[in-house]
Amino acid sequence: MMPVFRLADNDNPQPYSHASAINLFAADCHAASRKAGWYTNLATGKALDRNVPEMMMLIVSEISEAMEGYRKSTGGKVKMDDKLPHRPNAEVELADAMIRIGDLATFLGFDLGGAIVEKMAFNASREDHKIENRKAAGGKAF
Repeated sequence: MMPVFRLADNDNPQPYSHASAINLFAADCHAASRKAGWYTNLATGKALDRNVPEMMMLIVSEISEAMEGYRKSTGGKVKMDDKLPHRPNAEVELADAMIRIGDLATFLGFDLGGAIVEKMAFNASREDHKIENRKAAGGKAF
């Protein structure tokens, strides 16, 4: 059974699950990608056969860009994003990665929210994730 969490807003005490919120986000990402034409051959108007490995590597590229933004934030100065200049570059690139992940997960018909909730619950029970085991010789460091 998936955990149910309550909103902090007292005006709307309806329960919601993190899984549902994540899946809604993912569906919104996918809908935006379709609306922007990423699933259509713009010359013919026909549907594109998306290349899933390419889509996965585009996620990797966003993570790499986030790492570069973080790396270039040195000496107490944060590298700000060029498109959203009020936000750190690393933050915006992580957002791009999440958008691409949401798009891909929905395209593949995945229950990304359910998988995240289940994986977090599993990780909470893992012996190698417990502080005392991580502190031990040979414990997980990363």
